[in-house]
Amino acid sequence: MRRYNSILFVCEDNTATSLMAECICKSMVADQTVQIKSRGMVVLFPEPINPKVEVVLVNHGLKVPERTALMLDADDIDENTLVLTMTIRQKKQILEEFEYTGNVYTLYGFIGDDMNMEDPYGGTLVEYDSCFQTMFRVIKKIVVKLKKTYGLQDTETMVE
Repeated sequence: MRRYNSILFVCEDNTATSLMAECICKSMVADQTVQIKSRGMVVLFPEPINPKVEVVLVNHGLKVPERTALMLDADDIDENTLVLTMTIRQKKQILEEFEYTGNVYTLYGFIGDDMNMEDPYGGTLVEYDSCFQTMFRVIKKIVVKLKKTYGLQDTETMVE
């Protein structure tokens, strides 16, 4: 049975959607042997977490990491890393730029529907919360699949 040592969420700048995905996934996975992290495709400077993302995470009872945006690097990816992007374009970019043919999927693609996760960039707090709710449902399906297929341990109760 194949097992991932790392789950890596990737978005454009690592200040919103990939960070939300990382926090949601961490709230669902009890397995401490699996690293869950996020990165951005384009990080020009150490930008802080989007304030609306911080509010949404706190409102849903999730811990907000104290860090700035991190750029995706070749060292972040190996054959035991499950890479989950927000968009099809980001998936293709990773496959091309990093010459990586391994486990790269969009969030939806991993559960069988290869479409984009909409980014609420510049939107209202309600739009960020809506993105969170959608992402929560998708990541819950991902964790269930990982548990069934790869033996990943989830938490007893998932944050909703």
